Amino acid sequence: MREGHGLRAELLPPAELRGRISWQLAEAGRRAQRMVVDRLGEAGLTKNHHGVLAALIEAEGITQADLGRRLGIDRSDVVAMINALEEEGLVRRTPDRTDRRRNIVVATPRAHEVLRRASAVVDEVNEMLLEGLSDDERATLLALLTRITGMPCR
Repeated sequence: MREGHGLRAELLPPAELRGRISWQLAEAGRRAQRMVVDRLGEAGLTKNHHGVLAALIEAEGITQADLGRRLGIDRSDVVAMINALEEEGLVRRTPDRTDRRRNIVVATPRAHEVLRRASAVVDEVNEMLLEGLSDDERATLLALLTRITGMPCR
């Protein structure tokens, strides 16, 4: 909650912070991540289900190292995530035909359904986050954020 929504002014972060775009972006990101993690957890899913499975399905198989680079995740964390997803029957590893020291990680058919469920939850969170914005404002926000990050949305 923010000022005007029941939060007393003395409980707000300092105006020096609130007036900075970088702070507002970080706060929006923290809020969005908290909501995504909470809602996915309620559905028995994790943020990793969404991100890792989306990357694997889009790439139709990728090395563990490339997966980590694509998602900005440390190599050791990728191994732990893939181990957990493999135990759940959502991914499988196969040796890379061009380099047997590397593994190619592929999503299983069940992973596609889990990704659909996770995406639906994230879509609900996005709706909650943006409920006060018009369609035009949402499009403008997305366009501006993609310019800032340098990453196209599609």
